[in-house]
Amino acid sequence: MTMLSKRNPQLNKHGELVHLLSTEGLPRAVIHQILDTAGTFLSVNDREVKKVPLLRGKSVFNLFFENSTRTRTTFEIAAKRLSADVINLDIARSSTAKGETLLDTVANLSAMHADMFVVRHSESGAPYLIAQHCAPHVHVVNAGDGRHAHPTQGLLDMYTIRHYKKDFTQLTVAIVGDIVHSRVARSDIHALNILGVPEIRAVGPKTLVPGDLKDMGVRVCHDMAEGMRDADVIIMLRLQNERMSGAMLPSAGEYFKSFGLTPEKLALAKPDAIVMHPGPINRGVEISSSVADGQHSVILPQVTFGIAVRMAVMSILAGNEA
Repeated sequence: MTMLSKRNPQLNKHGELVHLLSTEGLPRAVIHQILDTAGTFLSVNDREVKKVPLLRGKSVFNLFFENSTRTRTTFEIAAKRLSADVINLDIARSSTAKGETLLDTVANLSAMHADMFVVRHSESGAPYLIAQHCAPHVHVVNAGDGRHAHPTQGLLDMYTIRHYKKDFTQLTVAIVGDIVHSRVARSDIHALNILGVPEIRAVGPKTLVPGDLKDMGVRVCHDMAEGMRDADVIIMLRLQNERMSGAMLPSAGEYFKSFGLTPEKLALAKPDAIVMHPGPINRGVEISSSVADGQHSVILPQVTFGIAVRMAVMSILAGNEA
């Protein structure tokens, strides 16, 4: 095993992607490869027959230990458009509920000749553990683990930004909301840094913005006006009430007054700013309907791009040997 693969479990000895576990540590060239490949798949969505044969004969197992209809659906669509056989497993209600360990579950599924695992898990690091213990030919895609990472969401966000803004090296990007609980925010910040974005802002109340972000080169703003001023890209995040313990906010109404994105606050950003959101949206909590449905919003295109990006990731992984 080379030093490269020891240092980054996502890459083989040639520096090629064999698992997608995090945007952290990805070479810039690999991110650009994924974004470029996704661009070639966008046209597939417009065809009458929306299929290409790149994963024909391969089996993709969606292992969702945590619910997410939206992410699982886009992975399923992406895999089917690549002509893979897709198996959706409701793991939370099956084997692990009966006491089977995570690794025993993976070993049994590997014996069913799985080629790829798409893993969503409430525990940070679970996809890494699976990647370490699965058969050498099996590829693992992290579809969200705990508060840690959501790399395909991060990459589709990068695709969206590149589509509308072309050059990362001149941008100011504001990430607004519940950053402390957000694996999307962490994946975005790592990717933005790798791609050379000079100004990344984390905007939100002190209870929802972690203190270690400054170490990641992020400017922390606890005032919405400061965070919005002259921003090119605004990424709004959902308030993750299900992950909050105790009262971290006075009320949804108070939060919206201070940090909800309204036309008035958006007016502080650049005139051609884009507004993004990973979904699902809480209208009237983190974003007003007039902004979510307005001319600056690219929230629905993000969903379309997400399918192409997930097709790109799976096709690249399938083409690389461990």
